[in-house]
Amino acid sequence: MIAEGTQVLLIDASGKKHLMRARKQMVEVGGLGVVDGNSVCDSSYGDTLRIGGKQFLICRPTIKDLLGILERRAQVVIPKDSFSIPMHLDLHCGSRVIEGGMGSGALTLVLLQAVGPSGAVHSYELRKDFEAIAERNVAMSEYSGSWRPHVADICTADLEKEVDACVLDIPNPWDALQNVVRALRTGGTVCCYIPNANQLEATVRRMRELGLEEIIAFETLQREMIVHEGGVRPSFDMLGHTGYLAFARKMRVSH
Repeated sequence: MIAEGTQVLLIDASGKKHLMRARKQMVEVGGLGVVDGNSVCDSSYGDTLRIGGKQFLICRPTIKDLLGILERRAQVVIPKDSFSIPMHLDLHCGSRVIEGGMGSGALTLVLLQAVGPSGAVHSYELRKDFEAIAERNVAMSEYSGSWRPHVADICTADLEKEVDACVLDIPNPWDALQNVVRALRTGGTVCCYIPNANQLEATVRRMRELGLEEIIAFETLQREMIVHEGGVRPSFDMLGHTGYLAFARKMRVSH
């Protein structure tokens, strides 16, 4: 049985996905129409359900599913970059994180997945319209209760103290670094997502000025492998440059 209030993914034979929240009532599902929520709640994950003459597989949505269907306005940090951020920040259930720049909330969803129900993600965004889009997208997460949105400038805002990690996805991360580093606990880590090399240079220089340690910067390139019965070859297409990631660790009191 699927509990009321949980997110459910309906997948048709072509692979098209529809997200809905299980309710014991008729539910309007975007792109699909009205669905009998009682039938969904009486089912289990892995069952099939006939809707409008078509068969749908009932699944629990993964974080990758949510990222594929979220509403987009601003450019998002895509999975090849965002999925590596929690590992390098050492995030786990219960971690407290500050995020600078919500965009469409894609990275926020990844951070919430990492910190779980007992953690907290404090997200700062200057633009109210971006915050509104992120709010709608974050509502898809089962960990949305761990989200704390703020419409404010992360460069000057009075931030939470002794947090475990900070992530900056803003045009000028070097201007925010001093403020977020003050918010970090000793041993905490900061990450900056940066589109171009000049910004990366300015960011790493500022990290050094602030006395941060274990500084590392890299980009991730992803190429699919095509596997046939007769052989294996790399795809002609690849996910190339999207952005640089710079990480650093606070090991002493910041200036």
